[in-house]
Amino acid sequence: MSSTDNIEREVADMKCCASCGIAEVDDIKLKNCDDCDLVRYCSDKCQEDHRPNHEAVCKERAAELRDELLFQQPESSYRGDCPICCLPLPLDPKESVKYFCCSKLVCKGCSFANMAREFSEKCAPKCPFCRHLCGQSKEESKRLRKKRFEANDPFAVREVGRKHFGDGDYERAFEYFTKAADFGDVAAQFNLSLMYREGLGVEKDEKMELYYSEEAAIGGDPNARCNLGFKEWENGRYDRAVKHFIIAAKLGHDGSIQNLKEMSVALLMAMVTSISVKCGYVSKEDFASALRGHQAAVDATKSPQRELAEKRLSGRS
Repeated sequence: MSSTDNIEREVADMKCCASCGIAEVDDIKLKNCDDCDLVRYCSDKCQEDHRPNHEAVCKERAAELRDELLFQQPESSYRGDCPICCLPLPLDPKESVKYFCCSKLVCKGCSFANMAREFSEKCAPKCPFCRHLCGQSKEESKRLRKKRFEANDPFAVREVGRKHFGDGDYERAFEYFTKAADFGDVAAQFNLSLMYREGLGVEKDEKMELYYSEEAAIGGDPNARCNLGFKEWENGRYDRAVKHFIIAAKLGHDGSIQNLKEMSVALLMAMVTSISVKCGYVSKEDFASALRGHQAAVDATKSPQRELAEKRLSGRS
């Protein structure tokens, strides 16, 4: 740590303005620097005056804080839990059902169980979560979607963007994905990263691609995390790539665990043949930890009800 860094930390600890040195007492309130947690200021003027002395340290600390956030292991994937059985939803979108009346994702197990109960009791089909009647007219379906959209529901806004994307209207899709992303929708953030990468509806922009990939990864999207891993690998930052793959693997991402497996095998072969290898190959311990985490994440999405639904819906007895 630099001497300047130490001095500024001491100033912050003393609860004094880093520019003029005034202490935080009574009606004098200090605010933190916008980008780091090292210093505080009593006014915008003091912050502006101190900027030349603080800028380099601030950028360094801001990057450290960003990495701390980026490389935290999310508690679960961005898909969250089924609102009925409260078990984690599988990463495969085909294993859950969308209900536009309430903007909920329900696992196949709960959706099938609800349909089976309604069939046996000869009830009208309803959403298993909000109990709204399903299978009504197209006009009613459009009305419900419009209602959720006008309420700025991120799920509904993103789905409008998805429709425009499917129709080839990339500019409108970009508009709605951006709106949903601003509301914190992780899937929309990932979609934006792909659009910036491919230049669909917007000019190609590597910085914005990276920003939205990181936002989606922080939000628990393993696909975005895996993409970041590949990007870091291409840039020769192998240790960072391995970290991304491990985090994604522990969310149950099959592609990332396969990448780690290949790295682990490559390291083993290098050790056997005494060939020097470049930095970044995953260690045996890290691979074992990622493998256990991956299996735990996959197992958490399983239940007898979901397995029964899979058998019945696939036509198996």
